[in-house]
Amino acid sequence: MKLGRSEREDVQITLTPLIDVVFLLLIFFMVSTTFERGAEIAIELPEADAKASNPEAEAIEVWIDAVGRFFIEGRRIPATGAGDLGSALEALAPAGPRPALVINADAATPYQAVITAMDAASRAGFVNLSLPVRTPSE
Repeated sequence: MKLGRSEREDVQITLTPLIDVVFLLLIFFMVSTTFERGAEIAIELPEADAKASNPEAEAIEVWIDAVGRFFIEGRRIPATGAGDLGSALEALAPAGPRPALVINADAATPYQAVITAMDAASRAGFVNLSLPVRTPSE
């Protein structure tokens, strides 16, 4: 009996199914991943060290407390919106060019209250707005 050598077939690894699986995994992870823009933005509010270079002698002061209540020159204004605050500012402002308006807001004041005050000032014709800050040493 003669045993002959049988021809061996070359072993080949086909990469096409492997590439297909890797591509499908890549698509799965891209679709299922959520991207948060808030996590990449780290905001640190600046401090103001400089003093006011030219303080206004004649200015109307608006105060906003931590709750969002408005005070003009020490009187509480029952403002429900920019219209009420704007009419109160117009009543205090002299005829002619408007003086500067200083908006003093508490650090815990809601952002919407500051925007409402700025909107009311714009509607009343004030163009010189000032938002004072506290220096770090205070």
